Amino acid sequence: MAEVETAQVRQGEASRQAGAEERAGGPLAEAISIMARLRAPGGCPWDREQSFDTIKRYTLEETYEVFDAIERRAWPELKDELGDLLLQVLFYAQMAAEAGHFDIADVAANLNAKLVRRHPHVFPVDGRLADATDPEAVLRNWEQIKRGEKLAAAAEKKTAGASASSASVAASAMDAIPRSMPATMEARKLGSKAAKAGFDWPDVDGLFAKLQEEICELKAELKKPVEAANPRVEEELGDLLFTAVNLARHLKVDAESALREANRKFRARFRAMEASAGGFDALASLTPAELDALWNRAKRGDDAVPDELKP
Repeated sequence: MAEVETAQVRQGEASRQAGAEERAGGPLAEAISIMARLRAPGGCPWDREQSFDTIKRYTLEETYEVFDAIERRAWPELKDELGDLLLQVLFYAQMAAEAGHFDIADVAANLNAKLVRRHPHVFPVDGRLADATDPEAVLRNWEQIKRGEKLAAAAEKKTAGASASSASVAASAMDAIPRSMPATMEARKLGSKAAKAGFDWPDVDGLFAKLQEEICELKAELKKPVEAANPRVEEELGDLLFTAVNLARHLKVDAESALREANRKFRARFRAMEASAGGFDALASLTPAELDALWNRAKRGDDAVPDELKP
């Protein structure tokens, strides 16, 4: 009976997936056409004057708006934000097509090939499925395949006449981690990548000790004369933050999500302080002790709110 039910569930999922694919074809084609029309002569003046450099900041904004909608479980908003994020993809692909680099079909074909290539446990290679029975094994396979792709790409560049220096730069495992991502995410990925080579703190206690070490080094820099700006203060603070992010990695906590939650709590509690005092200007006239009292009252009130009712 269980096998019959499982087969029915799979059949239902396949049917829904086929329906989604059929329904998506028309709207996606229309979206591609609309984007081309907006960029064409006689189209939208704003869209026509955009470039890769002017659009990229919107891509980051839209990504964070998707992130925010997911955190709030705002599903109708998420649908809208995903559409805005898709617009960024269509915009880049249209500009690339105009420049003769590639088009949206190339983007999709490249993605499809990558997904199949990096999931050999789902799509057989030479008639055989790779062994990946748990998420950790999948990640190991993914990283191994990705490294092979990077090496192949570097070799191809070298064969095509690329300089030896560019080929050597591509040889580092850290090159797979973009400098463009948020700093907390980059720090986590750098630590995780190094850990795969055995370069990592053995346990959480080592990270707590490292935190104390970085705090002491920062305090030592702060004790120095302040006649001129001390770049070491920023450096030591950066080391402290890097260690904190990797402590989060060891604790299996996403540092970005943790900080965003801390930001949310601070917003809510400061808003409560403003409401109690009669506005922001009224807060500015209070003493530090009075501000602390308002903060503690806001904190007690926030802690009393059930999690499911918090924004």
